[in-house]
Amino acid sequence: MPRPARAATLLCTTWLVLWQAHALGLSWIPVGPATWVHLVVMTVGAGLCFARAAAERRERLAWSLIGAGLLFWIAGETYFTVVLWDDPSPPVPSPADIGFLLFPPFMFVGIILVLRSRVRGLPRTLWVDGVTAALAVGAVSAAVVVETVLDATSGEDRLAVITNLAYPVADLVLVGVIVGAVAARGWRVDRTLGLLLAGVLSFWLSDSLYLVLTAKGAWESGGAFDAGWWATAIFVGAAAWQPASRQVAAAARPGAARIVAPIGFALAGLAVLVVGSFGNLNLLAIALATASLTAVMARLLLTHRENLQMLRVSRSEALTDALTGLGNRRALSVDLEEALDTGDEQRRGAAVLALFDLDGFKHYNDSFGHPSGDALLQRLGESLGQAVEGRGRAYRMGGDEFCVLLDRADDLSVASCSAALNESGEGFTIGCSYGAVLLPGEASESSEALRIADQRLYEHKRGGRRTTRHETKEVMLRILAERDPELSHHVTDVATLAEGVAATLGLGSADVEHVRIAAELHDVGKVAIPDEILLKPGPLDAGEWRFMERHTLIGERIIGSSPGLAPVAAMVRSSHERWDGRGYPDRLTGEDIPLGARIVAVCDAYD
Repeated sequence: MPRPARAATLLCTTWLVLWQAHALGLSWIPVGPATWVHLVVMTVGAGLCFARAAAERRERLAWSLIGAGLLFWIAGETYFTVVLWDDPSPPVPSPADIGFLLFPPFMFVGIILVLRSRVRGLPRTLWVDGVTAALAVGAVSAAVVVETVLDATSGEDRLAVITNLAYPVADLVLVGVIVGAVAARGWRVDRTLGLLLAGVLSFWLSDSLYLVLTAKGAWESGGAFDAGWWATAIFVGAAAWQPASRQVAAAARPGAARIVAPIGFALAGLAVLVVGSFGNLNLLAIALATASLTAVMARLLLTHRENLQMLRVSRSEALTDALTGLGNRRALSVDLEEALDTGDEQRRGAAVLALFDLDGFKHYNDSFGHPSGDALLQRLGESLGQAVEGRGRAYRMGGDEFCVLLDRADDLSVASCSAALNESGEGFTIGCSYGAVLLPGEASESSEALRIADQRLYEHKRGGRRTTRHETKEVMLRILAERDPELSHHVTDVATLAEGVAATLGLGSADVEHVRIAAELHDVGKVAIPDEILLKPGPLDAGEWRFMERHTLIGERIIGSSPGLAPVAAMVRSSHERWDGRGYPDRLTGEDIPLGARIVAVCDAYD
């Protein structure tokens, strides 16, 4: 708070304290003529609001409206002071009542705007809490104040009755909105709301005492309770200059107050009904008390629905991998138990559990960083999910391990899942090793199925590491990718198809691996073909075709330089032969062409 605003607030507060002491019997305390000093005090409160509106752009409208409400109140108070101060029975309604009753609506809208600028995402339960509080306070007010007003105004004209009842109703609205504002912050009161709450309660208390004392004929201007009205302006003005808290999520920190407060207000409404059962109570008090209990029941219903929603979200999060959106290990355990449930006839058919472990991921992470590694896992997870769509479900076990549970035994499906976990680019090649198990044929329990699949996965991974052929293949593929990235993607797709076909035809695991490597390397000899021939837009002439047909022989020589890849080199040599003998380089026909080479040729043509 700036020094001038602090000094003005302190000076006005000091005068109010001295006046209150003077009014309570310490008449020797000099306080000056209250008939005009209190107007100065209230004007200071309004001025503080307008000064804050000028200084704070974000909440300018809010504090301008609150200041305007205070000005209307000051106008009504000025008329009352000048014309009606000494009247023991002031007329109702009067021009002063217009100013007094315009203050609550402006205050209401201003508080709502302050709340909107500081709280986001207001839950429905907190709105109901605010309504419950307003109804309960209104029930108490109606039972005490309204009852007294009705008794005192019996026989008076209807306009006077309506005017007198407008005060507790307006106060009820103000109390309700300020309590709702506190509820919106999870029943946490910052300095701004605390001072606004103090101002509203001071206003409500003074109004209530005024109506009761007037009904009893015991009220007089300048009495001990008038300072409550005047203090409201200082409370509100001081609230305007408190530091504006940053915008927070509504009730971001749930606590006991979130349930204790509405229960407390509901008990207040219940107390009104209990007291009313022993005597006559006006219909308004009974209706408000009943409505407060109804609001609590609505709050319980909303809370129950929120809890169910949180339970669904919690269950979904508990079964979902946060990075990829696939099922996690817990989800796999649930689905695997269901797949192995022999009591479910629809699940007794052969299914497949396959575990996958990425090859080359650590190198990728080290080269490109962990954020890029996470992005890669997200892409591969999405690709794997698409590969199993309609055939099963994909999971991420953690790290660079994935898993699929397929509804039926299908080697091609497993191969397509393996292909989905392959990606290559400039400076990297990601592949995968995997192990699969048939369910329930090879395992009847989930732990056993996971153990067998894991064992086969690492056998596959170790099998690729017994020689240097894996590293040699990676080097050749890297060279091919550098020469022609499109060709690199093509051979990866062909390798996936060839692996699946080889497995479906019943080849042994070693032969399946040879076929896959041959498919990956079947075009490696093209690195020696000049770009003028390889990338020629039109048809090749005879000489160019003779040069082109050499690429399988070149590929055989390159691959054959690694002893562990000798079977692969032979398949690559024959990968462009044709059943009718019109292929190259040896013009082989029919079954003279090695089976692995025929698989690669068919998958190459298909792709």
